[in-house]
This record gives sequence, structure tokens and C-alpha cells, in this order.
Amino acid sequence: MSDKKDAQFYQEILDICLTAGRLMIEGGSEMYRVEDTMLRIARNAGVEDTRVFATPTCVFMSLDGGDLSQMKQIRDRNINLELVDRVNQLSRLFAAKKIDITELRERIIQVAKAPSFPMWLQIIGAAVLSATLMVLFMDNYDWVDFPGAAIVGAVGFWAYCEFKKYTKVRFLSELIAAMVMGLLAVILNYLDPAVIIDHILIGALMTLVPGLALTNALRDLFMGDLLSGIVRMCEATLSALALGAGVGLILKFMGA
Repeated sequence: MSDKKDAQFYQEILDICLTAGRLMIEGGSEMYRVEDTMLRIARNAGVEDTRVFATPTCVFMSLDGGDLSQMKQIRDRNINLELVDRVNQLSRLFAAKKIDITELRERIIQVAKAPSFPMWLQIIGAAVLSATLMVLFMDNYDWVDFPGAAIVGAVGFWAYCEFKKYTKVRFLSELIAAMVMGLLAVILNYLDPAVIIDHILIGALMTLVPGLALTNALRDLFMGDLLSGIVRMCEATLSALALGAGVGLILKFMGA
């Protein structure tokens, strides 16, 4: 271990960097951005010989030429770009010497403990997104489909969030949510034959379609992070298959 830095200081840097990396991965950041942020924090703290390797499921970091190494596992991955932005902002403040290492650690812990958007706001966002994307994707539609897409998208997103609490298999909650959306769309069509099932589902499913995950997978591949890119590509493909299978099962058995 270097004479200039004691073990406690190195451990503090490791904890800060690994926590920052974990939060960014959980928020849906690209791997190169995660590694760059962690390296910048360490270098701005005065640690030069730093090595980082990030994947969607785990992040590794070593300091002082590899004498001190640690890893942190990532179990939950969502899309929360606000979380990524908060960590990046703290990294910039630390680089500009506006906060010291102690304050950086405290504020990163606050970000990790801070609650996300309230559920009611997320449901409203899902409703608005479903209805507006239905209008965007469907050139020929009836306005009766507009509120139908909003209702199905909101209820389906709520079902996904609720079932995710009871299972660690992400794709299972997506499958069930897609089945709920399909069932609601069929019921709306039964109540009002003017409602077109395809139009409603195209808008509603957009709340769960892994578009950002697919985009990040391609960016990781283009940046040379082949392992992360392939993992995320597989994850996005499985999510899409789960959504398609859920809707397909309902439409098949309901005869729609």
C-alpha cells in the first residue's frame, strides 16, 4: 500500500466509486459512462492508478496498482435517468472542487436513499405515454381508442410494478402485465366494438417496451463493451418476447 494514502482513505474512495457506479447501472446508464464517472471521482481524489470494469450485473474496481480491490453486485436494473444525472452532477461538483470527499460521500448516500417518483405520478405518465404514442404510431385511428389506450397502459404499468414486488424474475412480471393489457383491451372491445384492440395495445405496450435497454446495448457494443452489450441485448430481447407472449396468449384464448 502506498505511503501517501492510508488504507482507510482508499476504502472510502472504493465505497464512493462503487456506490456511484451501482446507482448509475441501476438507473440504466451505459457502461462506458459508469466507468468514466468512477475513474474521474478517483482521479479527482488524488488516486491515479485506478482500474474499473463494469457489467450490467456487477462492477469491479481496484486501487493502488491492484493492491486493494472490491466488487459490488447489481441486482435491480430499471430506467431512471434522473438517478444517473444526480450522480453525474455530484461527480462534476467534486471535480470542480465545490464539494470535498466527505460531502461527496454523504450526498451519494442521500441519492441512494432518496425515493423515486411516486407511483401515482408514474401511472399518470404511463397513461399519457400510451395514448400519445398510439396517436404517433397509428396513422388511421378513432378517438375512442385514445382514452382506451391511456387506461390499458396505466393499469398494465401498475400491474407490472405490483407483480415485480413478489417475484425476482423480471420477465415474469412483464408477461403478466402484458396479459393484463391484452385482457383489458379485449374487454373494452367487447363493451364498445368501435374500439380497435391493435391500436390500444400498440400504445399501451410502449410503457414496457425495452427501447432504452436496446439503445444502450447498441451503444455498449459500439463503444467496445462487448460483454455488456450482449447481455443487455439478450435482456431486451427476452423482455420483448415476454410482452409479445403475454398479449398473444390472451388474444389466442379470448378469440380476439
